[in-house]
Amino acid sequence: MINIKNIEKSFGTKKVLRGVSLNIEKGQSVVIIGGSGSGKSVLLKNILGLMTPDKGEIIIDGRNTVGLSRRARADIDARIGMLFQNGALFDSLTIWQNVAFADIQSRGISQDEARAIARDALERVELSEDVLDLYPASLSGGMHKRVGLARAIAAKPDIIFFDEPTTGLDPIMTDVINHLIVDCVKDLGATTMTITHDMTSVRAIADVTAFLYEGQFIWTGTQDELEHNDNPYLRQFMEGLPEGPIRVEGATA
Repeated sequence: MINIKNIEKSFGTKKVLRGVSLNIEKGQSVVIIGGSGSGKSVLLKNILGLMTPDKGEIIIDGRNTVGLSRRARADIDARIGMLFQNGALFDSLTIWQNVAFADIQSRGISQDEARAIARDALERVELSEDVLDLYPASLSGGMHKRVGLARAIAAKPDIIFFDEPTTGLDPIMTDVINHLIVDCVKDLGATTMTITHDMTSVRAIADVTAFLYEGQFIWTGTQDELEHNDNPYLRQFMEGLPEGPIRVEGATA
């Protein structure tokens, strides 16, 4: 479904992505892990067309998307759902307007139809219709995430991207969100790519994990391979150790 080929991206003299390649099969859940500054968010922005890589190809369902205008890739974008790191809900819109936003904008549907779409999506993330007419400011952090997830799945997309889906949540709500992601993705049969540094999320949702370090994937494998890997960089990251081959700024020698 997604084929990333030798992507390079620099900002001035700083090389962020250094020939990144990755295949994501249809219906597969791939999780990309790595420390801050490893290039995870830049890779995601390139896939979404928010940035253009300096070199390489990003092929989505057989079509090279690099360099396409927003209009030219509109049919691809219509098949994509996105859960943003901080929810990214529109403060001035009600919950139902937020959840059905893509359908309202792209299809010009009626208010009744939009509310029905929002109601269904909210039910999938275990929120009742009581929240339909609320505004984001009245929601807790966990509810923000669930509404964001509802919006990501409302149009029943073929591809969903999750950007740090559990950041800022307590362990209980982290577990809730992880299981909701798994259930929703399974129901839709969607292909997903998640960016995170939370190993709890990795273990809960990943079919395949790819470790990005200094702009390159230095390890890729299944859940079983992840738990039994002997890669020193990956082991240090998984165990949160200040000492090891990964250079930690400010750490004592």
